[in-house]
Amino acid sequence: MPVSSASSTHLLIPFAGRSTPACREATKSLRLPRLESLLARLALEEEDIQDDGTLSPPHERALASALGIAAPDGQIPWGALEARSAGLDGSGGSWGIATLCHWQVGIDDVVLGDPGAIRIDASESDALLDLARPYFEEDGIALHAGAAPGRWLVQGPVFDGLATASLDRAIGHPIAQWSPLDDGARPLRRLQNEMQMLLYTERVNDERTARGEPPINSFWLSGTGRLPADPRPQEAPPKVAEDLREAALRDDGVAWAQAWTALDAGPVAELLAAYHAGAQVKLTLCGDRAARRFGVQPRGFTAWARSLVQRPSAPAVLEAL
Repeated sequence: MPVSSASSTHLLIPFAGRSTPACREATKSLRLPRLESLLARLALEEEDIQDDGTLSPPHERALASALGIAAPDGQIPWGALEARSAGLDGSGGSWGIATLCHWQVGIDDVVLGDPGAIRIDASESDALLDLARPYFEEDGIALHAGAAPGRWLVQGPVFDGLATASLDRAIGHPIAQWSPLDDGARPLRRLQNEMQMLLYTERVNDERTARGEPPINSFWLSGTGRLPADPRPQEAPPKVAEDLREAALRDDGVAWAQAWTALDAGPVAELLAAYHAGAQVKLTLCGDRAARRFGVQPRGFTAWARSLVQRPSAPAVLEAL
């Protein structure tokens, strides 16, 4: 999700709730006084509840909604949005994001590792982009450097109507569980196979292996789709707090709980202070299945007084996500 706003009075928190074993256990003992104080003063405005098999996770759907982008599952056009921000013609044609990654080959499965954990520098990314470009172009796919090393923007008709799984869904899981299997994805599967063979003997990977770094042996495609002709944002872009993501994807319950404590003392406390200053704040909490947005609603004195005494339980709210 490439969009964030440091000064927004809308805070969006991905991975606020997590159903994986260690994070679920850690939820029970969370102590988040500012979050509970804020939730006591806000009312539920909107909720989006799906199962945890959607290609687009709740936090991506919530951000797309705030940006005025309506899209089918797996077709939120993050690639086109990033292309437009980079000065490319993001409004023309269908785009996607190709993220360089390490596929972990096991006895029974091939698992997608977290691309953020394998440290790809700009020189490696540029060298591999130059190497890969002719292969992508053979399939009618234009290839551009993205906003960060190891992240490429791709454009071509093959991405039109193609649904792809977010990295945040696929990391740590067998790739077969989340790879697109429809006929339209056949050229991409062939291209992935070609890239795997090409990368296997590439000098960049020889140097990475010598340094003890995991090799870059494939790419993951996500963020496919077209930008709508006239997106109508509901508001200024929310601030997206990514603090919980890394620990959540590793299912590191201790680190996830520590990140939540820091988030409660930082951005959540700031949002609570903005509320007390009279701002029309919003808070969106996202888990594996649900996104719930809370905002300021007019309430009578009795309801206001009751909310200060009967505070919501943070663990209960987060477990429901």
